[in-house]
Amino acid sequence: MEGSSKTLRLYNTLTRSIEPIYPLERNPLRLYACGPTVYTYAHIGNFRSFLTADLIVRVAQALGWQTVYVCNVTDVGHLTVDDYADASGQDKLERALRSEEGRRFPNIWDLARYYTQAFLEDWQTLKLVEPDVRPRATEHIRQQILAIEQLVKTGHAYETRQGVYFHVPSFPDYGKLSGNRDPEQLARAVRDVVQDPEKRDPRDFALWKKDEKHLMQWYSPWGWGFPGWHIECSVMSMEYLGETFDLHLGGEDLIFPHHECEIAQAESLTGKPLARYWVHTRFLLVEGEKMSKSKGNFFTVRELIFPPEAGGQGIDPMALRYALISGKYREPLNFTRKHLRDSIRIVQRYQEAARHVEAALESDRSGPDRLGDRLSTIYDKTLEALCDDLNTPVALAAALEGVKLILGFGDQLNRASAESARRWLDQIDALLGFVYPPERPCAHTRREKDPFVEKVERLLAERDAARRARDFARADAIREQLLQMGVEVMDTPEGTRWRRKVLV
Repeated sequence: MEGSSKTLRLYNTLTRSIEPIYPLERNPLRLYACGPTVYTYAHIGNFRSFLTADLIVRVAQALGWQTVYVCNVTDVGHLTVDDYADASGQDKLERALRSEEGRRFPNIWDLARYYTQAFLEDWQTLKLVEPDVRPRATEHIRQQILAIEQLVKTGHAYETRQGVYFHVPSFPDYGKLSGNRDPEQLARAVRDVVQDPEKRDPRDFALWKKDEKHLMQWYSPWGWGFPGWHIECSVMSMEYLGETFDLHLGGEDLIFPHHECEIAQAESLTGKPLARYWVHTRFLLVEGEKMSKSKGNFFTVRELIFPPEAGGQGIDPMALRYALISGKYREPLNFTRKHLRDSIRIVQRYQEAARHVEAALESDRSGPDRLGDRLSTIYDKTLEALCDDLNTPVALAAALEGVKLILGFGDQLNRASAESARRWLDQIDALLGFVYPPERPCAHTRREKDPFVEKVERLLAERDAARRARDFARADAIREQLLQMGVEVMDTPEGTRWRRKVLV
């Protein structure tokens, strides 16, 4: 089942073509994936992007390559209006702290730590490969300040009374990743959001925001303030992977402005390409629509995998992982009830095959190995499909043939065949990650409650009190509010029960 002779090919957003991927100068394959902004729980669309990086790491390792994988945590500086290079609005963490759910945190640092830990638990629950480095923006402020100073010194950045800005005209290649090269069009797009009249060009974006009232602030040569979102990733990626590394990954929404600004900053600092290949994952839809809390189709990982008594749907995390990797990363994935039901059934077949194999290994059934060669061929087909621009639909279909082959033997599987089957299952799990459950204890196994559950239970208590007081208008209003939150309320002889609107 050796796959070292195969070539990994991926679509490079920078060149707009599928290219063979090779580590630079026989180094380990070096990858940087933009991680989450930790102001709330990550949703399943976020994890679709992280799973693309996860699969690339797994394929590279299956090809026999060494890897160095970095995935950051953004815990400061990501503003709410981020469709433009120079984002405006509040810092997402500050806004979250002032929300109803955020009021339970004594300060913004605790909020960031809590949601970082929740993200790491969800990551482990879905059995993603652990990065070699997981840097946090707040732990790299000094490096960001030094980089900004260098950009100012070389004429790529300048200071105003409100902050320090990268001067886009100083980098002629700005727009080469996204194709957004027209200065007039870019200027028109940001005209309504420009907040600093001292900016030299409307396209210029903030490297440092001067703000003595910000809840997270550091002292810099330009006074008290905090870094811009874009400079964080430029600095952290080069800190751990070098001035030029192999793969930069993220969701399609990061192509512009975030990744475009990363390139401008980093390449102005070094004069070298930041990354050789840029790989982006398309959006995830739910029942054909963009996820939205108001539509009740917005799901975090824990909302789906937590047990029903904790307000979740009790879905096997490995089935959720399967569902999220089942579509091509360069095409939108429509996450539907049928899609999830099918994923649950398929993962159950893998689990059934694993049980048959373990039973056969404990038996005394002798005989020749009747599976090894055929499973080896199936593994090669699976890996080859993944090498073809991560063609997961073809890879999953190929792997399923192996499960059917194992199950076809039923209780007649002998020990020699079972040994080959277990090796194959182990290798498929290493490649695709859903055959066996995660080994580490995760949040859902401890059955902790999240703020959503606490809010639902508080509203239900208010509704029960209103019904006892015969204030049925208030009770109906609360029920409607819960429905808008995606919660079904059931009045039973044993009391009020609730559940999220079930997908499956």
